[in-house]
Amino acid sequence: KGSSAGCRVPFEFVDPSDLDCSLCMRLFYEPVTTPCGHTFCLKCLERCLDHNAKCPLCKEGLSECLALRKYCKTVMMEELIAKYLPEELTERRKIYEEEIAELSNLNKNVPIFVCTMAYPTVPCPLHIFEPCYRLMIRRCMETGTKQFGMCIGDPVKGFADYGCILEIRNVEFFADGRSVVDSVGKRRFKVTEHSQRDGYNTADIEYIEDQKVILKRIKNLLVLHDSVYDQAYMWFNSLKQPLKSRILSHFGPMPAKDPDPQASPNGPAWCWWVLAVLPLESRAQLPFLAMKSLKDRLNGIRRVLTFMSRTRSR
Repeated sequence: KGSSAGCRVPFEFVDPSDLDCSLCMRLFYEPVTTPCGHTFCLKCLERCLDHNAKCPLCKEGLSECLALRKYCKTVMMEELIAKYLPEELTERRKIYEEEIAELSNLNKNVPIFVCTMAYPTVPCPLHIFEPCYRLMIRRCMETGTKQFGMCIGDPVKGFADYGCILEIRNVEFFADGRSVVDSVGKRRFKVTEHSQRDGYNTADIEYIEDQKVILKRIKNLLVLHDSVYDQAYMWFNSLKQPLKSRILSHFGPMPAKDPDPQASPNGPAWCWWVLAVLPLESRAQLPFLAMKSLKDRLNGIRRVLTFMSRTRSR
């Protein structure tokens, strides 16, 4: 028996592959250890837990980890790697940062949630339970963009050619890995390329903005704007109280009239609120998202409101 110093193994004899994550087969990055004693990269473990709340190696239940969303960082492992494998760590960090940069791009391979119609300025609460969307939302938070695209489904292409960027305001996680995302509509976009990444849809996109009208036409636009606003306001107030309360709790109150209807590249917020609230099929709502003319949008809303009031008076 030698002294404890004599038992030390020189690090040259330790195979760097001993410090590889068993899930991604790469050098541990942000290593975390489960209560059952197994170590993985944080991102790798999170992706496994999206599908199953058990340790990937011994199948021990990890729902408590999921509930708290706090993982035990393996400091000693990090220090070992930093000390003895500095070059490998630098390379691993570079790969990670490249992946994050790629995921942060809001023009190319933008994550697309295929679900419902979303509009600029309008709140869009979402219940996330599918593993691919758990991953997608987490990435949006990790990259710091906190943004993703929302499109309705399309039987041929998978999702529609037009959509709206949603910005995450808050995420509430549950013990079983599900979450509720509070998001709000930002910019409109046109899809130029449909694609996929890690099980969810992605797209290359171009942003859409309203074309401003010239000075001599502004007066007519203002008259149209004010009259459609009043018509929408009257229609909403004519609804029965239970329906009105449901709309208010989901979408908030109708936004005020805009002094300058052309101030925003998306036009007035109240138009989008009205479109979100009107009982239209999503196929009928989609063209409004694509319109670059506020006048066309206002005329379209007026036609729908007129039709609604006619059917009610019958």
